Amino acid sequence: MKSLYEQVYESLKQEIVAAKYKPGDRVPSEKELSDAFHVSRITSKKALEKLMNEGYVYRQRGKGTFVSESPAGNGNGRQDKPLFGLIVTTFDDSFGSGVITAIERASEERCLFILKCSLGDPEREERILKELLDYGVDGLIVFPAQAEHYSSEILRMVVDKFPLVLIDRSFKGVAATSVSTANEEAAKTGIDYLFELGHEQIGVLAPANFEATTIEDRLDGIVEAFAEKQVVVSRDLWCSALKSTLPTPLGSKEADIESIKTHLKEHPQITALFALEYNIAILAKTAIEQLGLSVPEDISILCFDSPPWNELEWNFTHLKQRETELGKLAVERLLNMYYEETGFEKDRLPAELVIGSSTKKLKVKHPSS
Repeated sequence: MKSLYEQVYESLKQEIVAAKYKPGDRVPSEKELSDAFHVSRITSKKALEKLMNEGYVYRQRGKGTFVSESPAGNGNGRQDKPLFGLIVTTFDDSFGSGVITAIERASEERCLFILKCSLGDPEREERILKELLDYGVDGLIVFPAQAEHYSSEILRMVVDKFPLVLIDRSFKGVAATSVSTANEEAAKTGIDYLFELGHEQIGVLAPANFEATTIEDRLDGIVEAFAEKQVVVSRDLWCSALKSTLPTPLGSKEADIESIKTHLKEHPQITALFALEYNIAILAKTAIEQLGLSVPEDISILCFDSPPWNELEWNFTHLKQRETELGKLAVERLLNMYYEETGFEKDRLPAELVIGSSTKKLKVKHPSS
């Protein structure tokens, strides 16, 4: 049985061939087809795109879709580059801006993007998705706001095989194409490095939204690294109540710094901290210094990501995600889906350990232990 979009496509194609719609005539819009065939807007859009790619119709943005002068199907009927939407949670120098830059460069001469920011708010993300779909974008790249409560619009796109690529997230139980860092392996690399330096009492600092698959994978990697070393992981040393680094902060930096200070006082055996985000590492360094200690002499810090290094400045040891490759690969996957060359893909790229000034080989016990 043919898919819904193919049924809509065949019906409209037959009407064009039978001259119900003559060259220059406007054909029904996505909404009109959606209402007539009782299908989603995404389905009707896909049917029109197939007709356009085969040369039967062409689009005039803002006016509608019209029958071509030679609707015999020459495979070259598209009149413009595909227009995609790009939804990010926030603009951050530590991670994200490099991906956006890579997407812009990879799209040159091949496609256009509309950039929107959700601020990590699921409701705002839902509104943006509907706005872009109503505008008529041909596909989407999305940094999802959450992983557990994904948008109904996103689920509909997946079911309808609408071109969609997720970055830095994946949805459990949903076969959506995604491009991300191999976060579990990266976290293991970080823990292994701290073990090599002699650290076993390692505190973990995580944002309050740890249910995101990115954070979950990093935590799983930490647990696995401890298991491989046959060292018992102490979750008492973990602090996952930090709220100021979320895309839409739910608390102040000062409050988070106090939380980290309290955590370190309650667990004086900690000799190293693994911050799962760069901005958390900044808070941790401030908290350590406010306690009269220093990094890395008293406590080492390792984190994910970092802004571009300045050789004259103090830099964190960190796990560097391949932002340029992530951005380029996301565009390739989206274009392949748009031209129906590939289906569901799940790409995971390795991270690189970059040694900075924030870690040191453990020689003596923590001074307060």
